[in-house]
Amino acid sequence: MNELFIALGIFLILASASLGAMYVSPKMPDRHRDDDTNSVVRLVANIFVVMSSLVFGLMINSAKTTFESLDAGVHAYATNIILIDRALRTYGLAGKDARDKLLTYLEHAVTNPARADTTKPDEAGQALDALGDSLLLIQLSSGFRQDLLSDIRQQYHRLVEQRWGIIGSAEGSIPMPIVGILAAWLTLIFASFGYRAPQNVVPIVSFIVAAGLISTAFYLVLDMDIPFHGPIQISDAPLRRALMEVRS
Repeated sequence: MNELFIALGIFLILASASLGAMYVSPKMPDRHRDDDTNSVVRLVANIFVVMSSLVFGLMINSAKTTFESLDAGVHAYATNIILIDRALRTYGLAGKDARDKLLTYLEHAVTNPARADTTKPDEAGQALDALGDSLLLIQLSSGFRQDLLSDIRQQYHRLVEQRWGIIGSAEGSIPMPIVGILAAWLTLIFASFGYRAPQNVVPIVSFIVAAGLISTAFYLVLDMDIPFHGPIQISDAPLRRALMEVRS
């Protein structure tokens, strides 16, 4: 929801800046509205247009990198779960309890892969801890199976690392001060557009539509930077496929 409020705030600021400048401009003294002053205003605005384009491009690249990195992490995570399950199948009854714990954990992970709601108990984390405890209780006499069990325990530790890596990266990487300074630059640009703009319907509609499109772009970029929420989300298909494999 934070990214939605930010987008709405940016829309209101940009629309107010352009329409406010359009309203105030005719009331200014003539010396503040001559061609030389207008040229300076346009020149300053052009500087911030270039800077805003560069910073917004960096924001898009940062959000894209975060999204792709977490998407690859979820695929590797699901693969590791399947490998642990396949290895536990070789133990028959000795590995059944651990497989049941793995299934319980995966059911929680599918519904909340990044533990979005930190106000509630971490049921997925508790299920994962229970899986670790179950692996420690497996006792085997065969040397080969002991080595295999050691590999499974290592895979389990890797699974825990992957989970917390996903959780740690799921809250986004775009600093809010960058969003704030970019919004300030765009406000200056929109105010320069409204300066000496004719007061008729076409410029007014143009400013409102442009403010809406830019605020929508902000929303989509910020939403993509938090890949487990909103309209742009990482697919849970890898985890669901892993869940089907564990259940089979």
